[in-house]
Amino acid sequence: MDNRFERTALLFGENAINTLASKKIAVFGVGGVGGYVCEALVRSGIGSFDLFDNDKVCLSNLNRQIIALESTVGMYKTEAMKNRMLDINPNVTVNCHNVFYLPENADDFDLSQYDYVIDAIDTVSAKIELAKRCHSLGVNIISAMGAGNKINPCSFVVTDIFKTSVCPLARVMRRELKKANVDKLKVVYSVEEAIKPQVNNNETGKKLVGSCSFVPSVCGLIIASEVIKDLI
Repeated sequence: MDNRFERTALLFGENAINTLASKKIAVFGVGGVGGYVCEALVRSGIGSFDLFDNDKVCLSNLNRQIIALESTVGMYKTEAMKNRMLDINPNVTVNCHNVFYLPENADDFDLSQYDYVIDAIDTVSAKIELAKRCHSLGVNIISAMGAGNKINPCSFVVTDIFKTSVCPLARVMRRELKKANVDKLKVVYSVEEAIKPQVNNNETGKKLVGSCSFVPSVCGLIIASEVIKDLI
């Protein structure tokens, strides 16, 4: 066993560490939530990752994303995350896919190869498509609901999508998944009511979503803990 995981082995056992090293995970969205998912999973000994995101690190990511540094601004988020993960564990396999997962290109991805799929993307149609496909294939999936415009990291709950409330994103997901005959989806969502941003838009006129360092990170860490528990 790699000594870098000896403290984790004290909690879960050496067999669990060997099991985690054999697993392949797909992370869709490597931002405020997804970055912390990757961080926790690679530090837990997961052996192989596919990262999906077509965004690049920008200055506005610096307040909350673990990969966002002055030195990484302008890099693809997948590449910045890969570099960080290899610096934590040089033996990990990380494949970068600089693409957004959408219903239009969903056929391009073989989800059946993964032991777990993490949905940390923002686009509702993509989240629904990912959930539908994992359900039909019997692939483990966990989905992050809305973390924007929230300030209480203690308000996250792990539950089934059909037991959620408050969250507008979860409401849309419930409706559309019911139409698609998807009867379950593990999610992490916040029971906190969203607050109204004090600044409504930027210079482009686009509405901004408020964010902070301690809410999306906690969501990502909770997701990672659920993945580890399920796999071992």
